Amino acid sequence: MSSLIEVTSEAEFPHYISSLPPSCLQVLYFHAPWAAPCAQMRAVLSALASQYPATNPPSIVFLSVNAEELPDISEEYDVTAVPFVVLVRDGTILESISGSDAIQVRNAVERHAGGAPAAAAADGLPKTVIPPPLTAVPRENVPTTATQAPVTANGAGAAPALTPEQSKEALFARLAELVKAAPVMLFMKGTPSSPQCGFSRQLVAILRENSVKYGFFNILADEDVRQGLKEFADWPTFPQLWVQGELVGGLDIVKEELNNDPDFLGQFSVNKAPVA
Repeated sequence: MSSLIEVTSEAEFPHYISSLPPSCLQVLYFHAPWAAPCAQMRAVLSALASQYPATNPPSIVFLSVNAEELPDISEEYDVTAVPFVVLVRDGTILESISGSDAIQVRNAVERHAGGAPAAAAADGLPKTVIPPPLTAVPRENVPTTATQAPVTANGAGAAPALTPEQSKEALFARLAELVKAAPVMLFMKGTPSSPQCGFSRQLVAILRENSVKYGFFNILADEDVRQGLKEFADWPTFPQLWVQGELVGGLDIVKEELNNDPDFLGQFSVNKAPVA
């Protein structure tokens, strides 16, 4: 599966880009470490990248660029605010997206990549895709009324202290993006390969049995998300399953939904037949 690759130097960037085939879609993500919306967008792109199989030569790459440390690259793509996503193919900018709208970014990537990602095993048959854990980044002390933060000419960014009310707003804004990081999002204790509670283990098994593509977040790695999501969702326990940005519930609710409708998660299965 593909992953979000960090560009480490301005000299490295043109050499890497020139090595890609002309047909390769480049998803360039510009960020700044002090901007809270960038943490949200990194989670979105990490989950999205994991749904595309890694090929040789690559058909799609996801590159992360620190807009402050690599200003020449930022200037080349007219980056004046972060987060900022640019879709490029064969040297041509296809689309630029400013801000942290997860749905807009996902739709743009799928549109230019030629449709939603579909993983396949070596024999050509679909297989279940289990993405890596999303990066858990604590919220930053930055203003929360905007979904983007300015990049100044010298690369500096102010980070004023927040009031408790602003801190809560910042966390809820982050959670609103995290629950939409993938069409199906599982907030669990541990990871699918190493669940830290029996309920999380059972829910992972249900998703695997139904061949569901999903992103997941290890709430044990981020106490802000763990506590904040209880209030945000008005649901006090974990795991929590979210579909299309809406809370389904915990293990018992998911089981009940599947009992009432066995095809409840069918549209998110990697085995779903393509629409003619």
